[in-house]
Amino acid sequence: GLPLVRWVGKPQGRDPFLDTLSGHTLAVTSLAFSRDGTCIVSGSKDKLAKIWNAATGAEVHTLTGHLGGVLSVAFSPNGTRVVSGS
Repeated sequence: GLPLVRWVGKPQGRDPFLDTLSGHTLAVTSLAFSRDGTCIVSGSKDKLAKIWNAATGAEVHTLTGHLGGVLSVAFSPNGTRVVSGS
């Protein structure tokens, strides 16, 4: 899969990718962290939105139902809901 999280300001000699979240089959178009930093939501051209555990990189849930690629994702201010748009 494509790397989704890039380490900015990485120490010299370290891999530039902090973690790779694998699961989408097409390009990722949108990412957002939950307010508390525990989850990441991603949207992709594969018509899926996925929720990930930010600490482990594990996929928590897949949201289906879009007829086109998911272009935007966001968490609600209190972090209890996710919205996605295509």
